[in-house]
Amino acid sequence: MKELRQITVVGLGLLGGSAALAILRSLPGVKVTGYAHRPATRRKAKKLAIAIEITDDIIKSVSQADMVILATPICTFEKIFSKIAGSLPRGSIITDIGSTKVLPHRWAEKRLPDTIHYVGSHPIAGSEQRGVEFARDDLFDQALCILTTAPKTNRQAVLTLRKFWSDLGCRVKLMTLKEHDRIFANVSHLPHVTAAALTNANNLEELKLAGKGFIDTSRIASGPTNIWADVLLTNASNINHGIDRIIVELSKLKKAIKHQDRKQIEKLLESARSKRAALINYKMKKRELIS
Repeated sequence: MKELRQITVVGLGLLGGSAALAILRSLPGVKVTGYAHRPATRRKAKKLAIAIEITDDIIKSVSQADMVILATPICTFEKIFSKIAGSLPRGSIITDIGSTKVLPHRWAEKRLPDTIHYVGSHPIAGSEQRGVEFARDDLFDQALCILTTAPKTNRQAVLTLRKFWSDLGCRVKLMTLKEHDRIFANVSHLPHVTAAALTNANNLEELKLAGKGFIDTSRIASGPTNIWADVLLTNASNINHGIDRIIVELSKLKKAIKHQDRKQIEKLLESARSKRAALINYKMKKRELIS
C-alpha cells in the first residue's frame, strides 16, 4: 500500500476540519496540510490547530501530497480536479467526503491524468452544524465509511483508503457508484428534502408552538443550503424517484384518514413503528447509537 507522508484536506468546514484533526490524532507521523479559500476560515483553523500547515494556495497545498481529500461542496469538484491535476505527484490518491458519487467519478476520469488515482469516500458522519469551529477529532469513531469504485479504479488505492479510514475509526464498506447514489438518495437525501418540506408547510408563528417532536423531525433542515443544493442537483433522478415514493405513502395515509379507516391507519402506522424499531435495534448492535 502507498505510504502516506502528507495528506492535504481541501476545505476546512465541519467534515474537512474533523478529518484533519482525526488524522493528527490517529496518524501522528503524517503531515496534514489544510487549504481554505476564506481568510476567516484560515484564521479559525490556525487558532484551533486544525492542521500542521494551513494555506490559501491550493496548488502549493497539493504539490507534495500523497493523498488529497476534497471537503468542499460537490459541484466544486470538477473545477478543483482541473486546477490541481498538473500539480499532483505521480501516484497520488484523490478522494472526497461528499454524499453523491456518480458525477464525481465521471469528473475525475475526465479531468485527472491516469497517474492519479481517484476513489470516492463517504463517511456517514456529521451534523447540521457547519464551520471549522465545530470540528472534532472523534467525529468518525465507529462511523460507517463507504468507498465507491468503478471498473477502472486502482485497487491499491482502494486498499490504502480502506486502511486509512479504518485507522480513523471507521467501519469500511465498498459499493458501486450507482448503488451508492440510489441507496443514499433514500436514506440520507430524501430525509433532508422531507424535513425541509415539513418545515416549509408551516408558518413561523405556529411553529413557535411546536414541541420536541417537531424539533427532532425537522433538525436536518438546518443543514447548510449550498452543500445540500449540490447534493440534490447531483443525484436528481434518484431523489425524484424517492419523492414519488413518499407521495405514494402520504397518499395512502391521506386516503385512510379521509375515509375514517382506522384499521388501515393503524396498519400503516404500525408498519413504520416496527421498521423503525428494527432499525434502532440494528444500530444499537452495531454500536452506532448509544442507549
